[in-house]
Amino acid sequence: MILLFIGLVAAAAVFGGQFLPGPWYAALAKPEWNPPNWLFGPVWTALYVTIAVAGWLVWRQGGGWRAAMLPLTLWLVQLVLNAAWSWLFFGQRRMDLAFDEIAVLWLLILACVVLFWRIKPLAGALMLPYLAWVGFAAFLNYTIWRLNP
Repeated sequence: MILLFIGLVAAAAVFGGQFLPGPWYAALAKPEWNPPNWLFGPVWTALYVTIAVAGWLVWRQGGGWRAAMLPLTLWLVQLVLNAAWSWLFFGQRRMDLAFDEIAVLWLLILACVVLFWRIKPLAGALMLPYLAWVGFAAFLNYTIWRLNP
């Protein structure tokens, strides 16, 4: 089953990975605290591993899909939104919609943290770096949007 969770996360990563920063993004005004582009790949790789393991732990500890339906459904929805953000921001160049979407994504991740923690504290803890990174990404998204009206 862990392979299924890894596969689902990999599918989201592959979809989102189609929409990478290019010349349009390079030309945007960014804050001085904007991380270098090379940092995003390693950070997301580590986060995707923790997201997959957290989902799997909840599935295993929570008694499967039916028993842990709410937290696992939220996990799947946040994964879809994770992939959709890249499409909105880089693919559609809609920083405004991307910001709205990432705010909802952050709330879904927070809900996963809370629900996962109740089932398996380690699973909730594994989602905390993801929550922090998406919070940072949301602030960066907002800042870039406001710098480039």
